[in-house]
Amino acid sequence: MRKITLGRTGIEVTELCFGVLPIGPLQKDVPVEEASDTIAHGLLSGISFIDTAQMYKTYPHIRLALQKSGITPVICSKSGATTYEGMQSAVEEALSELGVNKLDIFLLHAARVNDEVLDERKDALKCLAEYREKGIIKAVGISTHVVEVVRRAAVHPDIDIVFALINEPGKAIIGGNRQEMEEAINTCHANNKGIMLMKLLAGGNLVSDYMEAMDYAVKLSAGRFALAIGMLNKQEVDMNVKYMLGEDITEELADAKAADKQFFIAKVVCNGCGHCITMCHSEAILMEEDGKAKIDQGKCLKCGYCVSACPRFSVRLI
Repeated sequence: MRKITLGRTGIEVTELCFGVLPIGPLQKDVPVEEASDTIAHGLLSGISFIDTAQMYKTYPHIRLALQKSGITPVICSKSGATTYEGMQSAVEEALSELGVNKLDIFLLHAARVNDEVLDERKDALKCLAEYREKGIIKAVGISTHVVEVVRRAAVHPDIDIVFALINEPGKAIIGGNRQEMEEAINTCHANNKGIMLMKLLAGGNLVSDYMEAMDYAVKLSAGRFALAIGMLNKQEVDMNVKYMLGEDITEELADAKAADKQFFIAKVVCNGCGHCITMCHSEAILMEEDGKAKIDQGKCLKCGYCVSACPRFSVRLI
């Protein structure tokens, strides 16, 4: 599988990155033993890069996968901590739960935060920079869906890695369109930042257009960027690996499209605005007592109208 070097960091990874969010408790909540088998399968299939986060609660899944496979991949994690102390705690948690002495990549988890995030979280970033100086973290950076944050990260001296959202139809890009995000990403690359790309399949909503979505991402990357794809099982791992190797995936793609997919609402993202409820014509979405929306799978017609209605990208297809 093709490998890339992430900007000035010197960190070499496979172009395909295993995103573990869907497999964890925030989404599908696959049991740790089964999830670790899937992650280990990805490692043994040649993937050398894993993306996780403090909030994903998947450190145990990854730790067990490393033990099963005997492989030590590059691991990227991130935290939404806003203070020095909070970020310090997040880093120590990652070290402890992953069972490692050093971390490859650690990012500010700031998907939808506005372009003031690098000022508002300067103490958290300072903490990461100090861990980098100590040699405990190799590279630091930020993950974001916001065009202006990517632009600011391109010239920020403490940012090594930029993890940006982009996909062929431009779904969920904040503060700009696909072309503007492409330009910001390319500016980061020109400034020797390591680039990771996320939501290439728009949270699973582009599975029916998998080839078009992935062809777009690979063309944009041109062998320069890491492509993070969320994976749930060994079949999805095999399909993504075969695609990246240029092999025929007709059979795998047919299975993926025929799989029983469900729309669900990621509560950690939902702010209870109710736009999805207004859009749903089958009365399949309700507001729970916690102020978060929930989809009644018995009523859901899988039309996807709620996806376009959500301003926070909290409706996912898994």
